[in-house]
Amino acid sequence: MSEPILSVRDLRVAFETRRGSLPAIDGVSFDIGRGEILGVVGESGAGKSVTGSAVIGLLDPPGRIVGGEIRLGGERIDTLPPERMRRVRGRRIGMIFQDPLTSLDPLYRVGEQIVETIRTHTDLSARAARTRAIDLLAEVGIPAPERRIDGYPHEFSGGMRQRVVIALALAAEPELIIADEPTTALDVSVQAQVITLLKRLCREHGTAVMLVTHDMGVIAEAADRVAVMYSGRIAEIGPVEAVVRNPRHPYAVGLMGAIPTLTQGSGRLAQIPGAMPRLTAIPPGCAFHPRCPKVFGRCRVDRPEPIRTDAAPARTGSDPASSSPSAVACHLYDPDAADRPAPAGGEPPVAFHAEPLQVR
Repeated sequence: MSEPILSVRDLRVAFETRRGSLPAIDGVSFDIGRGEILGVVGESGAGKSVTGSAVIGLLDPPGRIVGGEIRLGGERIDTLPPERMRRVRGRRIGMIFQDPLTSLDPLYRVGEQIVETIRTHTDLSARAARTRAIDLLAEVGIPAPERRIDGYPHEFSGGMRQRVVIALALAAEPELIIADEPTTALDVSVQAQVITLLKRLCREHGTAVMLVTHDMGVIAEAADRVAVMYSGRIAEIGPVEAVVRNPRHPYAVGLMGAIPTLTQGSGRLAQIPGAMPRLTAIPPGCAFHPRCPKVFGRCRVDRPEPIRTDAAPARTGSDPASSSPSAVACHLYDPDAADRPAPAGGEPPVAFHAEPLQVR
């Protein structure tokens, strides 16, 4: 197994407030291999974007990393001084934000912004950097890049602006790209184009991608593996085929059941009762237990640790580093939990109804 591009171990992030230290991320661990897309999914407040911000070193105060470690290509980066971390951003880690207008300066032409990024992180001359910028715009599917490079952000459609942001993220040929909700603001047809583009660029450049999204359809279409987050922890992680088709954690089952399908009748959509707990009111034991249809005594007392599970192999063509073990943090799969009910075996609990998504 080759060394992963990104390795996160027991990551803990807290926000210091007048009420004390609030744990936003509590013991998150995962790897991303070369050329692999890891999807990170969960409800708002699960900790997806905070995890991405911690990796790239863009946590806003009073948030800070209080434990664990982050390694990029074997080098620990969470302890780097700010100036060295600034050189890592852009050069070794690229970022794609949800709204491209927050990433692009409206007062500068898109070409100027790409050229500046290239020259900041490489030794190319201004002429060579402009040529490289035109090539990048062509690679991400911008028509007539020699002309559009001199356009302003407002002269591009939403989908074209997102393509420009992807070109910007690729400008210095980074090892890792963190894509935070890159398709949320786009219509379905443009969303499909952006997903196809990300997959192609990931494979061609060997770039690792951390794809943060709410949309399980995007995960099923784009990701090789998926991590389901809940209340700052990973509830389940594994190959996308295994998690989407046969979820094990009750929360993952609920997410699958809440997705409408073309074959579904006119009845009410399934939903997970309750809401994500606030940072000031995370319950003891398993944070999901107040909403879980399979809750039993131990869930209310002991926090479950990840338990390795059997899962389907990674997609063909992915790096061997992507063959990380699957795991589920649920007492239902702990053989030492004597009072547990019979595991669902991946089948949806009675309260939820899940119908498999089509995974390509």
